[in-house]
Amino acid sequence: MAARSVVLDMVEDVHRHRRATAGVGAKVSRASARRRRAVSDEDKSQRRDEILAAAKIVFAHKGFHATTVADIAKQAGLAYGLIYWYFDSKDDLFHALMAGEEEALRAHVAAELARVGGSTEAPLRALLQAAVQATFEFFETDKATVKLLFRDAYALGGRFEEHLGGIYERFIDDIEAVVVAAQRRGEVVEAPSRMAAYTLAALVGQLAHRRLNTDDNVTAAQVADFVVSLVLDGLQSACTGGRGPRWSGRPNLSKGCQIHGERVRIRDTRPDHVDRDG
Repeated sequence: MAARSVVLDMVEDVHRHRRATAGVGAKVSRASARRRRAVSDEDKSQRRDEILAAAKIVFAHKGFHATTVADIAKQAGLAYGLIYWYFDSKDDLFHALMAGEEEALRAHVAAELARVGGSTEAPLRALLQAAVQATFEFFETDKATVKLLFRDAYALGGRFEEHLGGIYERFIDDIEAVVVAAQRRGEVVEAPSRMAAYTLAALVGQLAHRRLNTDDNVTAAQVADFVVSLVLDGLQSACTGGRGPRWSGRPNLSKGCQIHGERVRIRDTRPDHVDRDG
């Protein structure tokens, strides 16, 4: 009986050892699989970025219509069919490229806004100057982006109109937020804030497109200063005697500008108009 007990104990020891080593092996196997997936995901992300970078070069050089997926694959140094592992079509690739360019632009502008205060409560001129100058500088260091957003996307019409419109609307939302904050502080008149933001965005877009071919011998900072001054003249000059945004004189009340505490509004002087606060 004693011998049998010893044998059973030995068998049990073997089973325990097998179970233990099997568990360790399973853990190692699972860990290895996770590492392989992580590496694989990282490789996929890197390959996707390489395809987008190649597409950006080709689209900027040839335009959307003249570019083929084969052109992009050649630029990226990849097999033609491999592109379709990452993007369903040329349209899908272009949408992804637009989204990436918007993200990069917004990050660049946000960094500059943070440098001057990073809040809608900072002075309006400083915020607008930082945002507009950062936008021009971004476009001038990467003119391919301007071609994508202001040449190709426009030319493609409805296929990308909604996406492009979304990019502009988000830019306009950001501008409107700082204009509204300035109006609440009484820094500018109670003009339609959305219209002011649209105006500034339109000026930025048109000038950025023009500067693809000529810089008019002025810097991005100078262009930004001109655009911001032009918009702020309209928002402030009615309350500064038409002297522009940098004049610190008293409000010209003869033009219907009135002060209510710290708020400023434009009064409609038409006899049949009922005046109201903005």
